[in-house]
Amino acid sequence: MRIGKQDQALTAIATSDADTITVRGHDLCDDLIGKIDFTDYFWLLVIGEKPTGAQRKMMDACLVAIAEHGLVPSVQAARMTLAAGPEAWQGAMAAGLLGMGSVVAGSSETAGQYLAEVLADAEANGTDVETAAIASLKSLKQARKKVPGLGHPQHSSGDPRANRLLEIADELGISGRYISTLRTLSEHAPGIIERPLPINVSGAIPAAILDAGWPLEALKAVPLLARTAGLAAHLYEESLRSIGFIMSHKADLAIDYDGAPASHPQKKA
Repeated sequence: MRIGKQDQALTAIATSDADTITVRGHDLCDDLIGKIDFTDYFWLLVIGEKPTGAQRKMMDACLVAIAEHGLVPSVQAARMTLAAGPEAWQGAMAAGLLGMGSVVAGSSETAGQYLAEVLADAEANGTDVETAAIASLKSLKQARKKVPGLGHPQHSSGDPRANRLLEIADELGISGRYISTLRTLSEHAPGIIERPLPINVSGAIPAAILDAGWPLEALKAVPLLARTAGLAAHLYEESLRSIGFIMSHKADLAIDYDGAPASHPQKKA
């Protein structure tokens, strides 16, 4: 059964024959291996062309900023999976990546989509970005929803990772409409939402990388690739000195049972 249009079965990413391997129009062995760093290759693979120097530096900065953040749920899932199946690195890595949703790591994609929505609203309504941002913030407050890309439970005065990424974007001269929109939202959000809402790293990453020319549709690839590196570190450490079962045991101790009690049959006299 065919579902959807399948008349044009094409790919522009890679091909090979008996003598060569071609990736995005480059000979893998002659043009790429040993001649391109991985960030450039990542950009080339996804977009189809090599990044500029500024694009490379911005991507590097974003990957470094989000690669590691301690024993977050996705890391715990990965480590406990490896503890249960020491031979299954691929399963443990997959467990960690599957745990990257809209709250942890995947929040960068949500923030990027939100920035794009504010910009689209401004264009559709024929208003400036500031007007669209204020209207959006008021709508979020009325719906009692969080503002994507703003606020942090620990860094109420400002997320240092976000601040550094935005500084780098300014230094590289790539700050554009996405960063401007993010800063406009940050300027008006505290007064409208009535609490401190600094720009967080999940807002800075999409704003910076989108202004650098990265496609919105591939935004989630950035935190996924970055956290893969962090997960590799945790899985290697887990294989040397396991804490997976310790975390599992601590969870048992921390969580109380409040379900129905078991019914015990009365003993016969």
